[in-house]
Amino acid sequence: MRILFPAVAASLAIASPAFAQSDPKAPVEALSDGLIAIMKGGGKLGQSGRASQIAGIIDRSFDLPLMARLAVGGAWAEAAPADRAALVAAFRRLTINEYAHNFDSWGGETFRIDPNVDARGGDRLVKTMLVVPRDAPVAIAYRLRENAGQWRIIDVYYKNSISQLTTRRSDFEGIVRTGGVRALVTHVNALADKAAR
Repeated sequence: MRILFPAVAASLAIASPAFAQSDPKAPVEALSDGLIAIMKGGGKLGQSGRASQIAGIIDRSFDLPLMARLAVGGAWAEAAPADRAALVAAFRRLTINEYAHNFDSWGGETFRIDPNVDARGGDRLVKTMLVVPRDAPVAIAYRLRENAGQWRIIDVYYKNSISQLTTRRSDFEGIVRTGGVRALVTHVNALADKAAR
């Protein structure tokens, strides 16, 4: 297992029930369980196997279109619909590949999810702890927003303070300014390819 934030932050073959509308912890629980499963699969699954297993959970747990839009900022409104769709697809590949790359082996790690959910305006904040044997635990918090009756993750905070969304926006700003959303698609796909190695 590698924890590389802010790069990460951040389907199982078993069927997963729809997340309860009233419980913002449900997507975080599903993601945590999915990450433990791919870690246990480790080298036997390989990068592509881990990516395949975690993909569906990421699709159900995250609001990737909103995350892509927020990471781009104002340029999103000016982008062509095809470029927006391509960026969301690239953003999805990057997210899946990073999780599959960074959670690649299991050494007894577990996730503890705080039962108390904080409100952030209309959003919710779910705090977790990645417990690593013989090492300091890692605090990871998730910001969720309700979309079409379902809670979805829109940001990941490493050590409860380093925002993946803010980091992405900072990383993407110069590319978008000089080359627009189309250039960003190329950049994000290159990052996704690198994470898949």
